[in-house]
Order: sequence, then structure tokens, then C-alpha cells
Amino acid sequence: MEEIKKRGHLPIVVGGTGLYLRALLEGLFPGPERSEGLRERLRERATRRGSKYLLRILFRLDRAAAEKIHANDVPKLVRAIEVCLTLRSKMTELWNERGRDPLRGFRFLRLGLDPDRQVLYERINCRAEQMFEAGLIEETKTLLEKYGNAADPLSSLGYKQALRFIRGELTREQALQAAQQAHRNYAKRQMTWFRREPDVQWLRGFGDGERIQSEAVNCIGTALSAGFRG
Repeated sequence: MEEIKKRGHLPIVVGGTGLYLRALLEGLFPGPERSEGLRERLRERATRRGSKYLLRILFRLDRAAAEKIHANDVPKLVRAIEVCLTLRSKMTELWNERGRDPLRGFRFLRLGLDPDRQVLYERINCRAEQMFEAGLIEETKTLLEKYGNAADPLSSLGYKQALRFIRGELTREQALQAAQQAHRNYAKRQMTWFRREPDVQWLRGFGDGERIQSEAVNCIGTALSAGFRG
């Protein structure tokens, strides 16, 4: 961000992951280094016993942290448990004690896309189908053969459902439908997250629409005129 600013340009951050945006703007506390051995054991238990098993562990370690993480979000559950066990303290207490290092020297304009929910779901379904047609199952087989069950991508959307097909737990059609449903649920959680973010200017539509692009440019121009450049 600073390097972009020094070159006289306006930094524009684009993405759909609320935690990454919050980490950029507000900072994260300096947690412990990764423990690959512990992570592998936790992922293996999630595979055998389900992600809710990890959630129950986290509830015992740090109830406040567990209440903020979705039961199916294995990476976040693993990291939260890792922090608690490694530092022998609740992650939420460490967050409050050590604080965060927010981004300074900038003012922010937050633009959010608010497309029609039904059209959004149709696009999600189509994208998931394209992923399967483009070789997702074959790619999942390759990852499984090369890295085993511990491969991080295998717990992510699409791969997770393709893996269930490979294991014979679902038919191809069932795996596709499960992937579509999982992506729709994720999109819903994203919208719920961003609805809680302050000062978002919502644009009704998709980012590939000319009207929305024009509205976004106008919003940026208005903000710059009001002195939003850092």
C-alpha cells in the first residue's frame, strides 16, 4: 500500500474475503508460528470425525473464539486451536492483550456489490459446474496421490466434494450439487459478514455491469474530491 502511494497512485483492494480485508485495515495480533505436526493431526481428526469435533475442542479452549467461527471452517478452527495450545492461553485474550497494528496514513472508501440473490446463486451453480467440467475431479485425484489427505486444498470448497466422489461417498451429480450448495452457503456468509462492516456504500448489481462500473468510478471520484487520498 505504501509503495503504491509513493508512486503517486491510488491503492485499490479488490476481494471477497472479509477477514483479509479486516486484517489489512485493522491488523492482526502476532500469533505463534505454524506447527505443521499439530495442524496435520487436527486436520486428520476433522477428516475422521468431522469439523464439528474441532469446534467442540475449541469451545473447551476458548468459547468466545469458537462462537465466531463457522462449524465447517476447518482452517480457522485449526489455527484457533493451534494458537490456544501453543501459547497455552485463549486466543481472544491474546488478541486483547497484544492488540493489533492497523494500517495508518490512509482513509478508506468501502464499496460493496449487492447483486440479486437468485441471479447470484445461478452464477454460483454455473461456476461450480464449470469447475467439475474443467477437471476438478482429476486435479483432486492428483493432489490426493501426491500429498495425501493432509493437502490443504482438499478441505476447500469444490475439492472437498470432489474428494467425496473419489471415495465413493457421493455420485458425480451429488458431489456437484453439494459443491454448489457449499458455495452458495459461503456466499451467504460473506454477505452477512460484510453487512456488519461499517460505512460500506452498496452498489446494486454485479461488478461486470457497465452501470455498476460507472457508479463505482463516480464514488471514487467523489471520495477523491472530498480528500480521501491518503
